[in-house]
Amino acid sequence: MVARQEDQARGGEPRVTGATVAVRANAGFDEAKLIAWLDDNVPGFEGPLSVSQFAGGQSNPTFLLTTPARRYVMRRKPAGPVLKGAHAVDREARVITALEGLGYPVPHIHALCADDAVIGSWFYVMDHVEGRIFWDGTFGSVPKEERADYMAAMNAVQARLHTLDPSAAGLEDYGSARNYFSRQAALWSRQYRSDEKAGRNADMDFLAEWLDTVPPPEAERRVVHGDYRCDNLIFHESEPRVIAVLDWELSTIGDPLVDFAYHLMMYHAPASMKWSLAGKDLAALGLPSEDEYIAAYCRNTGREAVPDLRPYLALNLFRFAAILHGIKGRMIRGNAASGEAAEMVRNLDDFARIARGIVEGMGA
Repeated sequence: MVARQEDQARGGEPRVTGATVAVRANAGFDEAKLIAWLDDNVPGFEGPLSVSQFAGGQSNPTFLLTTPARRYVMRRKPAGPVLKGAHAVDREARVITALEGLGYPVPHIHALCADDAVIGSWFYVMDHVEGRIFWDGTFGSVPKEERADYMAAMNAVQARLHTLDPSAAGLEDYGSARNYFSRQAALWSRQYRSDEKAGRNADMDFLAEWLDTVPPPEAERRVVHGDYRCDNLIFHESEPRVIAVLDWELSTIGDPLVDFAYHLMMYHAPASMKWSLAGKDLAALGLPSEDEYIAAYCRNTGREAVPDLRPYLALNLFRFAAILHGIKGRMIRGNAASGEAAEMVRNLDDFARIARGIVEGMGA
């Protein structure tokens, strides 16, 4: 999951779906074999076929498949050996298909291929959804008077996910039964502590020790996205409406408040992250405050209130810092997956400092 972890740390400019480049040398495959498989498995497919690669740095390489009549998106495992459990395109296909069955806004998946002989790794093919993707968390490219509507749409779609019954979607076995908070805390503490090459950080040490002792809160079991941010959503071409949620690689069954707090991190993350709202004059920008955004989530999920979210925020900020710490280690070893590694790693200390400040503020 190395490259995907780096994607979580990435900023960027607003983009329109469809921005592609030529297929990269390390991602090529036999197009004739793919066409034969599409003929047999995708209803209505008719060539000729043109293939390009989406320019983003997804850990699961993603391609635009264009025919005279329509366009598709193919998402595949990287070629070659991969870490156990990583790049699970079959899990992505499963959750997307299940959620589509409940009317949740996701692309339609046509077929999953579990035969490495076709293009060298598993893949799935889904509809190409036309719309807009925003990297800028302020939605600065839309009129000020419309920005709150975009935030409201983003909030409502995550809340809708968190109110779905996993059993109704056939996803009751999609993740572990309990202790999502503590499992996440243990995972990222272990990731941080195990990478000695990247060095130690006093704030990270403090947070890892705190996470070892904090009692995990009781939690509901819901489908969680794991990386819910504005840049993983496709909005309608002209309306403040989410028409597709993308990138389900980190999804599982877990605590919806941990997932919501990851999204809420936009109010706390270092200002250098382009999706961050921290330090900005939200009222002047036409955006809701954090308290207003939380209140909207409560309305959308039918809650009277949420518990103190600071432990959840601290966990997610620590998680992000641990991801950056891992990128730092790979950069030192010379195998960072992204050319932007050094720029991203510069945010490590700030994420750890902000998380520690939240924890220390809880005792004030």
